[in-house]
Amino acid sequence: MAVEQIKLYLAAVNFPCDFNLLPTSASLVGGSVRDALLQRHKIPVDLDFVLPEKAIATAREIANLYHGGFVILDEVREIARVVFCQGTLDLALQEGESLETDLKRRDFTINAIAYNISSQQLVDPLGGLGDLEQGILRMVSPANLEDDPLRLLRAYRQAAQLDFIIESQTRKAISDRAFLLKTIAAERVQAELNYIFTAPQGNKWLAAAIEDGLLRFWLPSIDRAKIEQLEAVENGIKFCLDSGLSLAELPILAKLATLVALEASVAETQLTQLKYSRAQIKAVTKTVKHLPQLQKMTRQMSLREQYFWFLETKDVFPILVVRAIATGVSSEIINPLIERYGDPSDQIAHPRSLITGKDLIRELNLKPSPVIGTLLTEIQIAQIESKISTPQQALDFAASLLI
Repeated sequence: MAVEQIKLYLAAVNFPCDFNLLPTSASLVGGSVRDALLQRHKIPVDLDFVLPEKAIATAREIANLYHGGFVILDEVREIARVVFCQGTLDLALQEGESLETDLKRRDFTINAIAYNISSQQLVDPLGGLGDLEQGILRMVSPANLEDDPLRLLRAYRQAAQLDFIIESQTRKAISDRAFLLKTIAAERVQAELNYIFTAPQGNKWLAAAIEDGLLRFWLPSIDRAKIEQLEAVENGIKFCLDSGLSLAELPILAKLATLVALEASVAETQLTQLKYSRAQIKAVTKTVKHLPQLQKMTRQMSLREQYFWFLETKDVFPILVVRAIATGVSSEIINPLIERYGDPSDQIAHPRSLITGKDLIRELNLKPSPVIGTLLTEIQIAQIESKISTPQQALDFAASLLI
């Protein structure tokens, strides 16, 4: 049955190359076998094979034969990648004297199963198939976790993506070695965090990772209150998406804004350490900075206040809504702002000027100066307060302010 599942999976992949052209010694390994057995189809596809010899040469031949891209990932360890539109084919030199030795160096038993394409045989020296059937993530050995400490965090990511449980001794071994994560490159830690933030069971296993001390070095400001907010954050994300309040990377940014420090400057330092982009850091720190204003609000802002507020926050408004919902801000405060944001014609959230600075300079015989910006702001506020509605009225209003 397991072999048939793998054959069905490979048939569905629809790669432009014939896998039977691989050497008879080639074996599909790792997450590729796991996903095939779970019928877990990902786009793009990523297939991993190990060969006892000539891995780079074989990859180059396949790339040339099928006009795929070719990249050497690690010349010393002999790992190369063939790139197709449908995904990637990675060929790596077997580590150790046998395939079983190679599998025993891997992280978890469910990732230590191999499938020989030629013989159509499964190789499962560590009982990974049984763990896969039971939904259990079990380490191969503590030493393997120490070989690459990112595996500590990867356990929670895979549990979140697959909806598996982490076996108790494995979880204890991970927790005991959590301090090793500070030795890992920040970019790798960030990538695992982002996977957890967006995984189906992400909140559950993010909380578990935090409780087990895995983020103590990278996000030291996390406390019980922040963990308890995660489910409410998820509800806020769903509300925003259902309401059309979309924003790129909303789940990632909203959860980061939940977990970082309450002070924007400290939050910026934490996110910089994790190598997030300038745009991501700006979005999260701006959310952290402006959330308290919503939390303290007991009345709706005036039109003028709303105008300036949206000038500051419009680009992160969906994240602020998520955080406001998660922290219990009243719907009487949030809903009117959401209504404005969702209406493209709303002059407060989406202002459109009646006139430009050039119009002011030309019609009122002004010189370029900061006064022009001040006049344009007052014109905009007068417009949203329904005091003016035409370009001529805007010019007359500006002229009155200069008297």
